[in-house]
Amino acid sequence: MTHRLGYFTIDTPDLDKAKAFYSALLGWTFEEANSSPTYAHVTATGAPGEVPFGLRKGEHKDFANLYVQVDDIQAMCAKVHALGGRASMPARSDTGLSVHVCDDQGVSISLWQPAPGLVD
Repeated sequence: MTHRLGYFTIDTPDLDKAKAFYSALLGWTFEEANSSPTYAHVTATGAPGEVPFGLRKGEHKDFANLYVQVDDIQAMCAKVHALGGRASMPARSDTGLSVHVCDDQGVSISLWQPAPGLVD
């Protein structure tokens, strides 16, 4: 049996602050019906193969490095800084550009701009 990513969460100490940050940065919206005081479910886009995920209130620090696909990594780094977060210098590889960013609470994710022609 092949296993694939089925779900993930991004842990954060302040759920409301994280919702505001990621909504402003990536345009994420949240499903109130599937959320709770300790969890915010990100609204699905309906894209084929989409993996469900959400934000979870917690202090967990050792989690998988997650990559969110973006169109313009430089613009997103500038937006991270404008929102009070931090972004390292983007790294280039055969698959495109990637960068490690932290939100305004120090919670980290990575952003990935695929190389031209790599993905649809």
